[in-house]
Amino acid sequence: MSTFTRTFLEETVSIVEKLDHDEIERVATGLAAVRERGGRLFILGVGGSAGHAGHAVNDFRKICLFEAYAPTDNVAELTARVNDEGWDTTFSEWLKGSRLSERDALLVFSVGGGNREKNVSVNLVRALELAVELGAAVFGIVGRDGGFTAEAATACVVIPPLNPDRITPHTEGLCAVVWHLLVSHPLLQVEGTKWESVL
Repeated sequence: MSTFTRTFLEETVSIVEKLDHDEIERVATGLAAVRERGGRLFILGVGGSAGHAGHAVNDFRKICLFEAYAPTDNVAELTARVNDEGWDTTFSEWLKGSRLSERDALLVFSVGGGNREKNVSVNLVRALELAVELGAAVFGIVGRDGGFTAEAATACVVIPPLNPDRITPHTEGLCAVVWHLLVSHPLLQVEGTKWESVL
Protein backbone atom coordinates (compact mmCIF):
# COMPACT_ATOMS: atom_id res chain seq x y z
CA MET A 1 0.00 0.00 0.00
CA SER A 2 1.40 3.41 -0.94
CA THR A 3 2.10 5.97 1.75
CA PHE A 4 -0.67 8.31 0.60
CA THR A 5 -3.20 5.51 0.29
CA ARG A 6 -2.39 4.32 3.80
CA THR A 7 -2.58 7.87 5.14
CA PHE A 8 -5.95 8.61 3.50
CA LEU A 9 -7.51 5.37 4.66
CA GLU A 10 -6.15 5.81 8.20
CA GLU A 11 -7.64 9.32 8.26
CA THR A 12 -10.97 7.86 7.10
CA VAL A 13 -10.96 5.26 9.87
CA SER A 14 -10.14 7.94 12.47
CA ILE A 15 -13.04 10.10 11.29
CA VAL A 16 -15.48 7.18 11.24
CA GLU A 17 -14.50 6.33 14.82
CA LYS A 18 -15.39 9.88 15.88
CA LEU A 19 -18.81 10.05 14.20
CA ASP A 20 -21.59 10.86 16.65
CA HIS A 21 -23.68 7.68 16.75
CA ASP A 22 -26.45 9.30 18.78
CA GLU A 23 -26.83 12.11 16.26
CA ILE A 24 -27.09 9.64 13.38
CA GLU A 25 -29.82 7.84 15.33
CA ARG A 26 -31.62 11.18 15.83
CA VAL A 27 -31.54 11.78 12.08
CA ALA A 28 -32.91 8.28 11.42
CA THR A 29 -35.65 8.71 14.02
CA GLY A 30 -36.56 12.15 12.73
CA LEU A 31 -36.73 11.02 9.11
CA ALA A 32 -38.89 8.04 10.06
CA ALA A 33 -41.30 10.39 11.84
CA VAL A 34 -41.57 12.60 8.75
CA ARG A 35 -42.37 9.61 6.54
CA GLU A 36 -44.86 8.28 9.10
CA ARG A 37 -46.86 11.52 9.02
CA GLY A 38 -46.90 11.48 5.21
CA GLY A 39 -44.31 14.21 4.78
CA ARG A 40 -41.94 14.50 1.85
CA LEU A 41 -38.15 14.65 1.88
CA PHE A 42 -36.29 17.32 -0.09
CA ILE A 43 -32.55 16.66 -0.42
CA LEU A 44 -30.35 19.67 -1.14
CA GLY A 45 -26.72 19.82 -2.20
CA VAL A 46 -24.38 21.84 -4.42
CA GLY A 47 -21.52 20.55 -6.56
CA GLY A 48 -20.54 17.02 -5.59
CA SER A 49 -23.30 17.09 -2.98
CA ALA A 50 -25.84 17.70 -5.78
CA GLY A 51 -24.73 14.41 -7.29
CA HIS A 52 -25.11 12.79 -3.87
CA ALA A 53 -28.60 14.30 -3.56
CA GLY A 54 -29.80 12.68 -6.78
CA HIS A 55 -28.40 9.31 -5.74
CA ALA A 56 -29.89 9.59 -2.26
CA VAL A 57 -33.32 10.50 -3.67
CA ASN A 58 -33.25 7.20 -5.56
CA ASP A 59 -32.29 5.28 -2.41
CA PHE A 60 -34.85 6.91 -0.13
CA ARG A 61 -37.62 6.39 -2.71
CA LYS A 62 -36.70 2.84 -3.75
CA ILE A 63 -35.45 1.36 -0.48
CA CYS A 64 -37.39 3.38 2.10
CA LEU A 65 -40.59 4.14 0.12
CA PHE A 66 -40.08 7.78 1.11
CA GLU A 67 -41.43 10.44 -1.27
CA ALA A 68 -38.19 12.30 -1.98
CA TYR A 69 -36.99 14.95 -4.42
CA ALA A 70 -33.87 16.98 -5.22
CA PRO A 71 -34.20 20.35 -6.98
CA THR A 72 -30.91 19.72 -8.77
CA ASP A 73 -32.45 16.74 -10.58
CA ASN A 74 -34.53 19.16 -12.68
CA VAL A 75 -31.88 20.92 -14.78
CA ALA A 76 -34.43 22.91 -16.79
CA GLU A 77 -36.06 24.49 -13.74
CA LEU A 78 -32.76 24.95 -11.92
CA THR A 79 -31.10 26.81 -14.79
CA ALA A 80 -34.23 28.85 -15.47
CA ARG A 81 -34.31 30.02 -11.86
CA VAL A 82 -30.56 30.81 -11.87
CA ASN A 83 -30.95 32.76 -15.11
CA ASP A 84 -34.13 34.63 -14.18
CA GLU A 85 -33.95 35.04 -10.40
CA GLY A 86 -30.32 34.44 -9.37
CA TRP A 87 -28.50 31.64 -7.62
CA ASP A 88 -29.26 32.56 -4.03
CA THR A 89 -33.00 31.88 -4.26
CA THR A 90 -32.91 28.80 -6.52
CA PHE A 91 -33.67 26.30 -3.77
CA SER A 92 -36.03 28.43 -1.68
CA GLU A 93 -38.19 29.36 -4.68
CA TRP A 94 -38.18 25.75 -5.89
CA LEU A 95 -39.35 24.69 -2.42
CA LYS A 96 -42.12 27.31 -2.48
CA GLY A 97 -43.23 25.88 -5.81
CA SER A 98 -43.23 22.43 -4.21
CA ARG A 99 -45.48 23.75 -1.39
CA LEU A 100 -43.00 22.90 1.38
CA SER A 101 -44.92 22.56 4.65
CA GLU A 102 -44.48 21.62 8.30
CA ARG A 103 -45.13 17.99 7.37
CA ASP A 104 -42.01 17.86 5.17
CA ALA A 105 -38.26 17.83 5.80
CA LEU A 106 -35.04 19.04 4.24
CA LEU A 107 -31.90 16.91 4.23
CA VAL A 108 -28.80 18.96 3.41
CA PHE A 109 -25.53 17.51 2.12
CA SER A 110 -22.75 20.11 2.27
CA VAL A 111 -19.09 20.46 3.13
CA GLY A 112 -19.58 23.85 4.81
CA GLY A 113 -23.30 23.82 5.59
CA GLY A 114 -23.86 27.30 4.13
CA ASN A 115 -22.59 30.62 5.44
CA ARG A 116 -24.27 33.93 4.54
CA GLU A 117 -21.46 36.08 5.99
CA LYS A 118 -18.83 34.33 3.86
CA ASN A 119 -21.19 34.23 0.85
CA VAL A 120 -20.87 30.46 0.54
CA SER A 121 -23.87 28.32 -0.44
CA VAL A 122 -26.30 31.13 0.29
CA ASN A 123 -28.96 29.20 -1.63
CA LEU A 124 -28.79 26.56 1.11
CA VAL A 125 -29.10 29.25 3.78
CA ARG A 126 -32.19 30.75 2.12
CA ALA A 127 -33.78 27.29 1.80
CA LEU A 128 -33.07 26.53 5.45
CA GLU A 129 -34.54 29.85 6.55
CA LEU A 130 -37.72 29.06 4.62
CA ALA A 131 -37.93 25.59 6.17
CA VAL A 132 -37.56 27.00 9.69
CA GLU A 133 -40.16 29.69 8.95
CA LEU A 134 -42.66 27.06 7.78
CA GLY A 135 -41.89 24.60 10.59
CA ALA A 136 -40.44 21.88 8.35
CA ALA A 137 -37.87 19.57 9.94
CA VAL A 138 -34.25 20.08 8.93
CA PHE A 139 -31.56 17.40 8.86
CA GLY A 140 -27.99 17.55 7.64
CA ILE A 141 -24.83 15.65 6.88
CA VAL A 142 -22.14 18.30 6.74
CA GLY A 143 -18.47 18.99 7.38
CA ARG A 144 -16.28 21.67 9.01
CA ASP A 145 -18.30 23.31 11.80
CA GLY A 146 -21.64 22.47 10.19
CA GLY A 147 -22.32 26.06 9.11
CA PHE A 148 -25.91 27.32 9.05
CA THR A 149 -27.24 23.82 8.49
CA ALA A 150 -26.05 22.73 11.95
CA GLU A 151 -27.58 25.88 13.48
CA ALA A 152 -30.98 25.33 11.84
CA ALA A 153 -31.16 21.55 12.01
CA THR A 154 -33.40 19.33 14.07
CA ALA A 155 -30.53 16.82 13.93
CA CYS A 156 -27.27 17.12 12.04
CA VAL A 157 -24.33 14.78 11.55
CA VAL A 158 -21.06 16.72 11.37
CA ILE A 159 -18.20 14.83 9.74
CA PRO A 160 -15.26 15.72 12.04
CA PRO A 161 -12.69 17.81 10.10
CA LEU A 162 -9.66 15.98 11.46
CA ASN A 163 -7.40 16.79 8.51
CA PRO A 164 -7.61 20.44 7.36
CA ASP A 165 -6.05 19.58 3.98
CA ARG A 166 -8.72 17.02 3.08
CA ILE A 167 -11.99 18.25 4.59
CA THR A 168 -13.89 18.10 1.29
CA PRO A 169 -12.99 14.57 0.15
CA HIS A 170 -13.55 13.10 3.60
CA THR A 171 -16.85 14.95 4.11
CA GLU A 172 -18.24 14.01 0.71
CA GLY A 173 -16.99 10.43 0.96
CA LEU A 174 -18.41 9.85 4.41
CA CYS A 175 -21.65 11.67 3.59
CA ALA A 176 -22.31 8.78 1.23
CA VAL A 177 -21.51 6.29 4.00
CA VAL A 178 -23.92 7.98 6.42
CA TRP A 179 -26.84 8.25 3.97
CA HIS A 180 -26.35 4.60 2.99
CA LEU A 181 -26.43 3.80 6.71
CA LEU A 182 -29.71 5.72 6.95
CA VAL A 183 -31.43 3.95 4.05
CA SER A 184 -30.29 0.63 5.56
CA HIS A 185 -31.47 1.58 9.05
CA PRO A 186 -34.32 -0.63 10.38
CA LEU A 187 -36.37 2.49 11.11
CA LEU A 188 -36.26 3.47 7.44
CA GLN A 189 -35.54 0.50 5.17
CA VAL A 190 -38.64 -1.17 3.75
CA GLU A 191 -37.43 -2.91 0.61
CA GLY A 192 -34.39 -5.16 0.24
CA THR A 193 -31.56 -4.31 -2.15
CA LYS A 194 -30.98 -6.35 -5.30
CA TRP A 195 -27.57 -7.93 -4.84
CA GLU A 196 -28.35 -9.36 -1.42
CA SER A 197 -31.06 -11.47 -3.11
CA VAL A 198 -28.89 -12.80 -5.95
CA LEU A 199 -27.42 -16.25 -5.27
